[in-house]
Amino acid sequence: MLIHLNYFSEPLGKQAAMHVVVPQKPGRHPLIVQLHGYSDDYTIWQRRTTIELEAERIGAAVAMLDGGLSFYTDAADGTGDWERHILFSTELVERTFGVGGSRSRRAIGGLSMGGYGAMKIGLKHADRFGSVVSHSGVLDIGHWHGECKRPKQMQRIFGAKPKASEDPVRLLATAKPLPRLWIDCGAEDFLIEHNRRFQRLLMRRGIRHEYREYPGSHNWGYWQARLPESFDHHAAWFAASKKA
Repeated sequence: MLIHLNYFSEPLGKQAAMHVVVPQKPGRHPLIVQLHGYSDDYTIWQRRTTIELEAERIGAAVAMLDGGLSFYTDAADGTGDWERHILFSTELVERTFGVGGSRSRRAIGGLSMGGYGAMKIGLKHADRFGSVVSHSGVLDIGHWHGECKRPKQMQRIFGAKPKASEDPVRLLATAKPLPRLWIDCGAEDFLIEHNRRFQRLLMRRGIRHEYREYPGSHNWGYWQARLPESFDHHAAWFAASKKA
């Protein structure tokens, strides 16, 4: 079932919208929170991929949330509490549809800006999310803040530089317990070095993770191809937690 939900977001102080997929098979389903990239909105995963079929296949609900141009961050200039919006919206979905409800039944993923958002929120709130997926993510936000072609936008969101609480690299040291991590990126993607640097850091620290590079660049053909295995990653977390 695909539901288009309009609601009031208390953190944003305005109306918001999301798409939610709930499998038709009866039962209490785990929840995947899915985040979009910089140039898109909450509708894009439904429009560009087979995400509804993948949700049905693994028996999980999916909440496709909107993050505007926010990098899923509570803006330094006070224009929007977008991280709080994601957490608020996740709780709303769980109350409304009876899905998720615990770390063992909750996951988060996204692409590009949403890959950063998923990794940042998943590590920062590791007590809430047990599985994290980043496709082509902006994982080195410190570098990105300096090299991005939209410096005013970065300063509006992060201020002079990202705080430790907004930086996945530094959050790795404080996230407990660590979620199961999946990272992939196209070998021709302009963000490939972000992902390689992050993966090298994970290796040096001995942090369990899955890392994949594939032929491809920053486009929907690549992300559609990666969607089934990323949902398998989440499904493995749900299954392992159920057995524990």
